Amino acid sequence: MPRSVGLDALAILGGRSGAVLEDPPAALYWFIASGHGAEWNVAGTRVLGAESRLVIPPNRRTQGPGPHWRVCPADGMWITDAAALQAALEDVTSPQGVAAR
Repeated sequence: MPRSVGLDALAILGGRSGAVLEDPPAALYWFIASGHGAEWNVAGTRVLGAESRLVIPPNRRTQGPGPHWRVCPADGMWITDAAALQAALEDVTSPQGVAAR
């Protein structure tokens, strides 16, 4: 998703977020359980499928250049609850959320 939207969603999720990959300059990626993206419908975002490829940096790489962790996958915490992520993104992209930014 676009970095600007993702940062706002991350602020809403707080400690409920799993690992978040940042690929500068413009994208953030969350990991959700397989199969939970089938009904995903959040404007400005998309779900990558099993055939998609991402460059995964070392677990503690938190700065660029290049892909790095915005939220490290600590203690195996990779997955974010898809419903919570979708709700956060809907809050951010709703007319009220856009007006608040």
